[in-house]
Amino acid sequence: MPPHPLPLGFVFRSRAKDEKAPADKALTDSTQPRDPQAPKGRPTPKRSEAQSQRRSVANTPTTRKEAAKRQRDDRRTQMAKQREALASGDERYLPARDKGPVRKFARDFIDSRFCIAEFFLPLAVIILVLSMVQIAQLQNVALLLWLFVIVMIIVDSIGITIRMKKQLNARFPDEPKRGAVAYALMRSLQMRRLRLPKPQVKRGERP
Repeated sequence: MPPHPLPLGFVFRSRAKDEKAPADKALTDSTQPRDPQAPKGRPTPKRSEAQSQRRSVANTPTTRKEAAKRQRDDRRTQMAKQREALASGDERYLPARDKGPVRKFARDFIDSRFCIAEFFLPLAVIILVLSMVQIAQLQNVALLLWLFVIVMIIVDSIGITIRMKKQLNARFPDEPKRGAVAYALMRSLQMRRLRLPKPQVKRGERP
């Protein structure tokens, strides 16, 4: 019989408890307060970054209703900027169809000259009034005047197209020019004071 018998609890003690003990100790140690002098494991964010993060969190909509309201406000602000840009010619906020140096040149090209097409609407009103008068001679005059205006607009538009294509190819050889001529012809149909964006050049002032 051995002089110092081992206790039965030591012999039959579960190994699982021994293995869990270090882990439990580590978890217990992790709950201890961190030394303020110890490194945090990541760089401290700058004050500007922290403020921007707080603002982004504060400005983030929390409900669908707030998100829809935010979108409406943003759309309203964007439309207001576009209206101001259409009046001032500010390229930053112009609609996509009016942006770019090619479109700006097309507008200036039309605004710098007299176009017969811009008088189409007032002439059309005069012709309509003459055609409604129950006098055969005036009705014949109205018909001839109508044909004359249409022919002059076509001839003037052909001349604008030829000259403008030549200048576009010379000034913007590497820029996409698709749709620029049609854009200019549509602008020529509008009266000068009603054009948007507003004209930025005077008549006779070449762009």
